[in-house]
Amino acid sequence: MPDWSYHPLFKPWLTKLPPGISREFIYRSMGCISSIRGGRSFIELLGHLDPPTELNSTVDGVPYASSIGVSARLDPKGTGAKSFSSLGINVIEAGPVSLTSSSAKESIMNKDREEIWFPFPEPTKTVEECRNQIKRFSGPVIVTIDEQMTGEEAHIIINKLSDEADSFSISLEQAFELRTAAIDKNLYIHQIADCLKADQLSSLMSSNQFNGVMIEPTKVWDEEYFTESRDAAKSLVKAVRMIQEKVSQTCTVITKGGIREPIEAHELHQLGVSLLLLEEGYVFTGPGLPKRINELWLSDGFTERDDSGARWGLLFGLAILFAGIIALVFSMTRVILPYDEAFIGMSRDQIAVFNPRILAFMAHDRMALAGTMISGGILYIQLARHGLVYRMRWANRAFHVAAILGFLGIFAFIGYGYFDWLHGVFWLLLLPIYIKCFRLTKRSYAHPGSINRSNHSAWQKANWGQLLFVLLGSLIAIGGVVIMFIGMTHVFVPTDITFLCVTPDMLQSLNERLIPVIAHDRAGFGGALVSVGVLVLLLSLWGFREGESWVWNTLAVGAPPAFVAGLATHFVIGYTSFYHLLPAYLLVVIYVLGLVLSYPYLKRRQSVNL
Repeated sequence: MPDWSYHPLFKPWLTKLPPGISREFIYRSMGCISSIRGGRSFIELLGHLDPPTELNSTVDGVPYASSIGVSARLDPKGTGAKSFSSLGINVIEAGPVSLTSSSAKESIMNKDREEIWFPFPEPTKTVEECRNQIKRFSGPVIVTIDEQMTGEEAHIIINKLSDEADSFSISLEQAFELRTAAIDKNLYIHQIADCLKADQLSSLMSSNQFNGVMIEPTKVWDEEYFTESRDAAKSLVKAVRMIQEKVSQTCTVITKGGIREPIEAHELHQLGVSLLLLEEGYVFTGPGLPKRINELWLSDGFTERDDSGARWGLLFGLAILFAGIIALVFSMTRVILPYDEAFIGMSRDQIAVFNPRILAFMAHDRMALAGTMISGGILYIQLARHGLVYRMRWANRAFHVAAILGFLGIFAFIGYGYFDWLHGVFWLLLLPIYIKCFRLTKRSYAHPGSINRSNHSAWQKANWGQLLFVLLGSLIAIGGVVIMFIGMTHVFVPTDITFLCVTPDMLQSLNERLIPVIAHDRAGFGGALVSVGVLVLLLSLWGFREGESWVWNTLAVGAPPAFVAGLATHFVIGYTSFYHLLPAYLLVVIYVLGLVLSYPYLKRRQSVNL
């Protein structure tokens, strides 16, 4: 559930439900999707949430895919363990664990102030419940021991979970009782920022029994509930500095909660915090927060250019662009070419004598196809110039998925019995260019960084803008499938018959080869729409990052040729049925709103190039 779906679609109604119900609904739904075949791939498709390999680390001998995890308070029943790993979460806290389970009041959410009030004392899990939760999660787990347990009881729990967990969090009192115990697991002492016992921690760290400190931000208490203070992030920074100055400069520091924006995680990471467990901020900022933090950490890295494959990708896009321009010229002049006339067995003049609207109808399909090819060419060129050239994994996938679908679309051309040899020649000329591009870019594994640091208004608007472009790409692709199917089956829709003023039977009686040519145009146009729709969809899913001006420019410049050609030709030939053009009008509205809403976010940093 990336931010573009969470904030506009799900968060408004989820925050109206009791926290327990909304939490369990999300966890069980995501867990169900993750469990089915291809479910994790589908979640990955929607947001590329998995952390880049560049962020892999090892903390106290435990390997972590990234430093971002979640607090146990976000999953008191343990049902979210199966879904967290699909959302870019690579370490979870489990617990508090006790020898006997206990229930507690449900958390209270104040959505206006963006606060979650957790009950105190907190609900605990038994050893067996904790073990089951750990088994459902695919990454490292830090088990927190209930602070009501004595040191001896904590030792028993650690021994019982030693096969499942590598790390444990214990209270200061438990740490003093266990400072001489034989424990070969990572032990972190749990502290709250404004109650930090620096002298006692320093004494414990000198025993080499403990690996570090898990620190929570300052809390606000209200009878039997507590929540983070408004300056939670600042209290963490202050506490981390105190630990480094007065306790140890080398001990591991883990923070729990206090992070609502990428910049807060970035500051703590720069201070030397090894792991960051998200809490309230994960709920209100959204499940895209781990990805945004990871990309901010990558923003300072150097991205190496590689023009070898990008040149062939650029040539591929240019070939489609120029072919679209040539097709546009023909659609505005001759409409049908000599080899079309040879196949039909009639000249364009003879067709015009029977019904001049037939040529106009064919022109509208061919002009729409030409505009779509021009738009597709621009999108491929931009992906090559700004994505393939830096070996970006997401750009590589978007480019090749759309290109392969475009090549497969040629089979739709012959679905009704007519193969356009010029299309076939173009396909054969384009194929070696694409194969060369594919071979040179198939090892594209680079991940993009991002300059996004906070939850500013431009980011909030961009969630809506991204949703609209995802919707736009999906609708274009679906529309292409529908048109392609119509071209290979019925060929005409009712409004087509109304415009032509002739029935398919009449056209068939005039010339049995006329409908196959028209069908070829329709199916070809549908295949091109599928390819371009997928391009827009994947660019919108994976390319939206603050300051990526080229993404906005690509959408702004790439879409108009298809829209203008598709709509203008209808008005030129007089085919202006509102019902027929309604889908196109809707797409234009979605497109314009998407551009407006995403402009402040994508154009936040001036770009030199288009």
